[in-house]
Amino acid sequence: MNGGGQARAPRCPGSRSALRGPVVPRRTPRHQPFGSPALHQLAASATRSTPKAPVPMPLPRRGGEPRLAGARVVRTSLPRATPRSPKRVGRGAPLLSHAQRLTRRRHSSEQVPPEPEQADFRSGKWLQERAGGDARDPRHTPLARMGSRQRASGTEEVVIPCASDSDSGSVDLQLSNLDDVQKGGASVEFTDSDIADIPTLPQESLPDNLRLLTLQEPLSETSIERLVQSIQEVLHGELKGETQKLKFLRSLSSLSQTIPYDENTESFIHRHTAEIVHVLSVLVQEEPLHSLTSMVRQEIFVTITDLSFQNVYLLFGSEDREDLLGLITKSIISLPATSTPIQLLKIVSNQAIEQECLYRETFEAFSVMLQSLVIKDPHLEFFDSIFKHIDPWLQSDRDHERERATTVMAQVLKCLSSYLSLKLPLQFQRLGNLVAVMALLCGDPQKEVAEEAAEGTHYLLHITLRLKYIMQDRDNNSKNLRETLKKCRLLLEQYSLKRFYCCPYKIVQVFEVFLDSRELGQFIMTILDSLKNLPHPCIQQTAGELLITLVKSAEARFERVPEIVGVICARLSIITLTSVRQQIINTVSLFVSRPKYTDVVLSHLLCHPVPYDRHLAELWRSLEVELSNTTWVLWRLLRKLQKCHEGPSQEKMAYVAVAVTDALYEVLMGNKLRAAAFRLFPQLLMTLLIQIHHSIGLTMSDVSIPSGLYAEQEVPMEVTPLCFAIQATKTLLLRTLCWQEFSIMEKSGGWTLLKGEGHLQGVFLLANALMERSHLFAYKILYLLVPLINRGNDKHKLTSAGFFVELLKSPMARRLPKVYSTIRLKAWLNEESKLFRILALRGLRNLVRHQEMVRQDVHCFSMTLFGASIKAVKHTEKKSVEDQVLESLVPLLLFSQDENDEIAKESRRVLTLCARFLNWKLPREVYCKDPLYIKPNEVRRVCKFFGEKSKGKIDILDQTLPYSKDPKLPIRRTAVLFVGLLSHYVDTSELKRKGTDWIEKDLRELLQDPEPSLRILASQALFRIQRVGSTSEAETSVSWLRKLLCCLHT
Repeated sequence: MNGGGQARAPRCPGSRSALRGPVVPRRTPRHQPFGSPALHQLAASATRSTPKAPVPMPLPRRGGEPRLAGARVVRTSLPRATPRSPKRVGRGAPLLSHAQRLTRRRHSSEQVPPEPEQADFRSGKWLQERAGGDARDPRHTPLARMGSRQRASGTEEVVIPCASDSDSGSVDLQLSNLDDVQKGGASVEFTDSDIADIPTLPQESLPDNLRLLTLQEPLSETSIERLVQSIQEVLHGELKGETQKLKFLRSLSSLSQTIPYDENTESFIHRHTAEIVHVLSVLVQEEPLHSLTSMVRQEIFVTITDLSFQNVYLLFGSEDREDLLGLITKSIISLPATSTPIQLLKIVSNQAIEQECLYRETFEAFSVMLQSLVIKDPHLEFFDSIFKHIDPWLQSDRDHERERATTVMAQVLKCLSSYLSLKLPLQFQRLGNLVAVMALLCGDPQKEVAEEAAEGTHYLLHITLRLKYIMQDRDNNSKNLRETLKKCRLLLEQYSLKRFYCCPYKIVQVFEVFLDSRELGQFIMTILDSLKNLPHPCIQQTAGELLITLVKSAEARFERVPEIVGVICARLSIITLTSVRQQIINTVSLFVSRPKYTDVVLSHLLCHPVPYDRHLAELWRSLEVELSNTTWVLWRLLRKLQKCHEGPSQEKMAYVAVAVTDALYEVLMGNKLRAAAFRLFPQLLMTLLIQIHHSIGLTMSDVSIPSGLYAEQEVPMEVTPLCFAIQATKTLLLRTLCWQEFSIMEKSGGWTLLKGEGHLQGVFLLANALMERSHLFAYKILYLLVPLINRGNDKHKLTSAGFFVELLKSPMARRLPKVYSTIRLKAWLNEESKLFRILALRGLRNLVRHQEMVRQDVHCFSMTLFGASIKAVKHTEKKSVEDQVLESLVPLLLFSQDENDEIAKESRRVLTLCARFLNWKLPREVYCKDPLYIKPNEVRRVCKFFGEKSKGKIDILDQTLPYSKDPKLPIRRTAVLFVGLLSHYVDTSELKRKGTDWIEKDLRELLQDPEPSLRILASQALFRIQRVGSTSEAETSVSWLRKLLCCLHT
């Protein structure tokens, strides 16, 4: 103690520090790092003085570099509590108190033997074998000090042994020590014996070989009073200059050592805690943010640490204390980065050594301060606050800030895992956030950050196991925990431990089995929030991998899915990597494919302005769902639009109807759900046609837009609900390969008809196009419309009915029961709506036409059967069948002129079979496909052939004349033509016997037919019949005169 109260320069390694334990020589590294023996030799004789010039704070160095020890610059004249000489503790000796363990750097001068080099998380070393020997042997005691880079240094110093003896920095961890978890006295059925050991993970145990430190005699009352008086003067005044600040902090620290045996001191500190916190905040704020020029920061950290050991917490319990923690964190982590503040190989000076000492010791003191807070933290309330303030720095876009924060967090996690003694209730409720941040840091492009994060993640896994263990009794899920631990063990067995902590997605797979639904949501939100400020593309890649891995592993256990989807939509615009964008979109695809989340995800995606921006449009188009779930997803989207059509028409259209229509367009454009589009084609087409009907004449002002939806932009008036519906319908036809139907609609103006008053005409056109080109789709729509027609409002019914009545032309319509066809159409005739009455008449006409088509089919089939029967006649039976064949010639010849091509073709084929049966060779004019009435020469040759062949066999005129009354015009016309021409080739004696009056009567009736061509042909035939009749009478008169003259002559 300097009686004059003047500042004393800090002592660096190489001589015994007044405030720290002695320097312990370590194994010399292969190279000469910063802080090499040459530098230490120079440091031993350097003149000590407080650094003045601002120097940026260096990062803690890794590899084999030593930690340069610093000391307090100023000693006050006030008395302090100093330690006695420590005694070495053998096996079985009692452990030190937490305060003694973490303050020996200030009160111990015991030298310890050198330690062997240990396996580390650092590259090339962290998988080495654990040091051999007894774990309790001090020679094998690992160091657990801040900044794990210095562990393999050539000269080292023992600081804060807050890790276990067996901790070698490897990834090994066992669960056999879970008996040490305290549960507030509650008995637990589920014991450690029920938990299978995680393979190859060595046991963590608390250290039991730390040196016992005994303190000197307590301070006298006079000394305590002097300390109290000194502190009171500061609390009621102000501090000027570095010397006064250091004097105040040293006094407060010394006074804290008297709390265990002096009630007045404890009372004094507790009464003035608020004032002390205020003074410390002022001291921190007065320190420059861009440099470290004094020991004030270090003394603040040490003082807070000393008070924490006495259960006086200056950083927790009130808003002011929390603010102080935030100020302290910012003041140390935000210092500028420099890996080597001075080129020491060129310039080696006392000032450089002192500045390096100051930086190292200040940063170490900050870490010690945080570790001291979590040693006695059974409810994790202190750890929760620490993480709250460190978290923003863990995600900093500056590499040096991220490295410092990661190093601190790794050390805090290590200390916490060693001294973990949990009790319910736990205040730390952000496990998912912490796991996400550490996993992200394990993939950091900065090697130092990734290695520190790997070590911290190792201890976090140990903490997580014990957290879940203590909580399992409360949740009564011990069986689930056993299964979870088994799954964790199996996952770890699959991975190479050397690369486990280097692969963030593997870390997530292991931690996922322990996270509940709330923590899973925290993980997702942390990853998504980090996307907005990630400095490196590779970190974006890591975030994408973490996100998709977690959602695949635990896609059914999330709670905040709408919020997650909302953040994803907001982050898409800032994600630049194509692969990461696809991973983020695949996350939405995984959620939407789960029936549990489908509706909530779709509802959230639909709550965005239309037309969708390019990012949301990309999301809709890129939705890729497993084939088994594609129909479900598209159906749920379609149902949201169908529900808008089921109720009565509203004054304004629901916004969701427009949003779903635009979403359907984007989904169909992406073509990822193509299989579902084919399956749901009937429902999609009819729903979109109904939406078109509802949208006619509307603008966006006629849509009920939710308030705040277009807060940052105006509602676009250039787009309308109708344009969304039309483009979705067009895209549906194209994506389902209905190209010809699309072309018909284009050429015939079908799209224009659908948009206006001719909407039903457009519906008719599309229905006919489908019947003509896509029979299967038409049939599916027909059966869909049977129950659909009676649903929804008037526009819904009209569009459905219009499509339905047009499909009644289809042959499949004959399968419909009358209650769905004829009876329904008759009921529409009584509707008040004129349009429904028109549709009813159109439908009835189509049904009649359909019945005619049925008759034609029967006719064609009967001719086919007749031809087959002729071919089956045996040679011996031909004579008995010949008359039937002769009688079929006229009908077959006439029906070869039928307007139905199938009937005409089949008639000519069967007629050829009949000619072969009769050994006739038909004239080639019989096979002419053109109407015979326009080719008089050809028809004469046909009539001559059949007239001459049938003489004496059949009465061909008698067979032909009845067909002049056939309902089909081509048949009537051909029959009349044949009657006139055949009269020249029939047997005149037979015609004389029967007369021609009966023929002339039928022909005269045809002269009144409304068809002009038939009247002309009937007139010509009548003339020919009359001429044949008169010729026959004249021939009879001549024959009688000849006979009379012959008689007279004789």
